[in-house]
Amino acid sequence: MASQGGQANVSGNLLEHTVKNVFSSKGFLIVRSQDWHKSPDLFTKELLVTNVRYTSVYGHQGTTEFLLISDKHQKKIRIECKWQQVSGSVDEKLPYLYLNCIEAMPEDHIIIIIDGGGWKQGAVEWLRNAVREKKYTSESNRHKAIEVMSLTEFITWANREFK
Repeated sequence: MASQGGQANVSGNLLEHTVKNVFSSKGFLIVRSQDWHKSPDLFTKELLVTNVRYTSVYGHQGTTEFLLISDKHQKKIRIECKWQQVSGSVDEKLPYLYLNCIEAMPEDHIIIIIDGGGWKQGAVEWLRNAVREKKYTSESNRHKAIEVMSLTEFITWANREFK
């Protein structure tokens, strides 16, 4: 039997796999960040880059699951995936994630896909409210578009945006 942490990793990987499938079906090439950074000119301009690094608010290296780059649709979107199927500590990291979105991630458009049904009561609502109200942002970061979506909302968004 898998441990609770092991099960969480499997479920999180399924969420990431679903995101990859959505963009692959829309014609995006999936490429590892390290390969793309070595030779960006070798790749199409419709990409889903995986394991994208940034410098966190702590000054440490952080990694986001995806960076969507589309010349055709004029989009560059960082995508974070968070899955919480059973109660645990991931929801306590949501304020840290939000702060990194507004202060550390360089992209102006960030999507947080959050699902699984195991979040503590109020955690997802807090994140959605923080994004809606642009809580804790400085004037220099108010232009950022941060969206919080369930997996269903994300798939609907992708189908609408990338027909």
